[in-house]
Amino acid sequence: MTTYEIPLSGEPENFTVSLAGTEYRISVWYKNVDEGGWIIDIATTDGSALINGIPLVTGIDLLRQYKYLGIAGELWVGTDGDIDAVPTYDNLGTASHLYFITE
Repeated sequence: MTTYEIPLSGEPENFTVSLAGTEYRISVWYKNVDEGGWIIDIATTDGSALINGIPLVTGIDLLRQYKYLGIAGELWVGTDGDIDAVPTYDNLGTASHLYFITE
C-alpha cells in the first residue's frame, strides 16, 4: 500500500495530478454556506468531468462509489491531531490533508 499526499494550498485551486499513473485535473473550492465546506471535482486533463461536487469529509474513501471510473486507488481526508475532524476553511493544506492510497 502506498500513500501519496495531494498537496493543497488552502485556497480554491485547479491543478493536474497523477493518480496511479493517470493524469487528472482536480478543482478544489470552498462552499461558504451553512453545512458547506471544501469540495473537489475530478476531470480528465482535457476538462471532461468525471466526478463533480465531492465533499471533503473524513472517515470514508471518497472514490468508493466511483470505482466504475477505473481510478486505481482511494481518496481520503484526515486532519492532524484528530483524523476525523472535518477540514475547515483555514486548515486545508496545513493541518487537514488529502491522501491518495494505492494497493
